[in-house]
Amino acid sequence: MQPRNMSMSGAVDLSAVKAAAEAKQKAEQARAQRAAAGPEGGQQAGAAASLVIDVDEAGFEQEVLQRSTEVPVVIDFWAEWCQPCKQLSPIIERLAQEYAGRFVLARIDVDANQMLFQQFGVQGIPAVFAVIAGQALPLFQGAAPEPQVRQVLDQLIAAAEQRFGIVGAPVDPEADGVEPQPQAEPEPPVNPTLAAAHAALDAGDLSGAVRAYENVLTEEPGNLEAQLGLAQAQLLGRVQDVDADRVRKDAAERPDDVTAQLAVADLDLLGGHVEDAFGRLVGTVQRTVGEERDAARLRLLELFEVVGADDPRVIAARGALARVLF
Repeated sequence: MQPRNMSMSGAVDLSAVKAAAEAKQKAEQARAQRAAAGPEGGQQAGAAASLVIDVDEAGFEQEVLQRSTEVPVVIDFWAEWCQPCKQLSPIIERLAQEYAGRFVLARIDVDANQMLFQQFGVQGIPAVFAVIAGQALPLFQGAAPEPQVRQVLDQLIAAAEQRFGIVGAPVDPEADGVEPQPQAEPEPPVNPTLAAAHAALDAGDLSGAVRAYENVLTEEPGNLEAQLGLAQAQLLGRVQDVDADRVRKDAAERPDDVTAQLAVADLDLLGGHVEDAFGRLVGTVQRTVGEERDAARLRLLELFEVVGADDPRVIAARGALARVLF
């Protein structure tokens, strides 16, 4: 899996639902392997799993993508010549030790890793991203005070646990061998209806997936995994048979045609142009009234579900929507 496929570069990863289940399974397998290895094996695994690591292009897949199935990985893009980096990096490194295994910090020198710098779409440094279950999202850019950094990390850790079941194992950062401890709480049982919905989505049975996710939500209205899956299945169902060129031409020629604008917003989101999709719908809400305004607003809320409530782009778009509504 390459960074260009991740959500932080703009693309929406429609395998997020499946990734959540796979991430839980991989995390459990890794904990079982560490337990089976015994004390000596655990020390070796812990020593390799430092809380702050320097990552290059060659080690990115193993050190960041694979590790993100067990623990949130925070990425700090920095350079020796960058003065704001010298203010921010020590803060994040200190917090990595303080949080003691709830996240891992990966430091990437942009001068030595230009490909990663470009693929992540970094606009300036310092820049901080996170990767959870192989999916990445931007956190913030520029130097930030410690309270703000701490708040962002707390939100990241909560999102990793709630949406993907990923909880970093607590460690003693001062121990010779940093040995992650097994989780005290067992993994919750798999909901068979939710599993069937995932399977239908993977198989391309979009109508079956929609029905299955709706059944889950009837029993568990607050199930975030089902909400995300339903939004993705509905999006894919709307775009699977459309002529993209015709849809874009219609929208360009008829800017006041709400149906055309909704269709292009779907295509934009699926193609990774998240801000364009959100901006188009916010503008449509602003220009319309009555049922047309409601249609644009509801579609925007549906697309928020696809991207995820914790994504900074969703947070920004919610603010923009509130301003045009009120």
